[in-house]
Amino acid sequence: MIELLWILLTLAILYLLALRGRTGHPELQKLRGWNYTHRGLHGPGVPENSLAAFRAAVDHGYGAELDVHLLKDGGLAVIHDSKLERTTGKPGKVEDLTTAELKDYPLEGTDQTIPTFQEVLEVFAGKTPLIIELKPEGGNHAALCAAACKAMEGYEGIWCMESFDPRCVLWLKKHRPDIIRGQLAENSLKYPKNKLPLPLKFILSYHLENFLCKPDFVAYDYPTRKTLSNTICRKLWNMEMVSWTIRSPEDHETAVKEGWIPIFEHYLP
Repeated sequence: MIELLWILLTLAILYLLALRGRTGHPELQKLRGWNYTHRGLHGPGVPENSLAAFRAAVDHGYGAELDVHLLKDGGLAVIHDSKLERTTGKPGKVEDLTTAELKDYPLEGTDQTIPTFQEVLEVFAGKTPLIIELKPEGGNHAALCAAACKAMEGYEGIWCMESFDPRCVLWLKKHRPDIIRGQLAENSLKYPKNKLPLPLKFILSYHLENFLCKPDFVAYDYPTRKTLSNTICRKLWNMEMVSWTIRSPEDHETAVKEGWIPIFEHYLP
């Protein structure tokens, strides 16, 4: 019996230690106190992740979360899906395009086309903060991270990088520890459509990779945010927590009261 208790105690301690991220980044506090639009301030006639949506976010004084993909020619595009059909109505993957070809892909039937990362940075120009999600595809995580970090050299403003893929967060830890880095997550055990293997779902849902990647913050799916691991990250290890995607003023108020940095869409806070 005593041996079993020792085993359980050891496992509990290892669990707690595994969740510990990095705290004390001197720039982290600058991300607080802002409302972040999800893929820009989009809506009818203003596509997500479009220059129009990002201009609207800046005009309203909001920060923005946006998605970055690596192109065939080494350029960077801002679009959520790797597959182009949902946002442009055309087949193919954004990773197979060149920078010049982006202008051939109108977004949601409007005159807006897939923007380059540089175009988006010029819209914000340090006016409001950015949460930059790295979207690797086909094992290009290292090249994507390197290109995105290079694009941010000399940018004056508040920004951070995050990814669902722990390999991106680990790359930032190893190669650019000065950058604020975040681990995106959701309780994928509650989402049957998520096709990850069950052990990987468990690890990523409950932040068991934190010991390796040492993120500065965790960005978690709002509806499934109430997990023991999130509580431990916030209460025990004093990590910053970001919540996405919030879709009502009531949920926004709840998230802020609970201490989450809010990423929102479809309403104005």
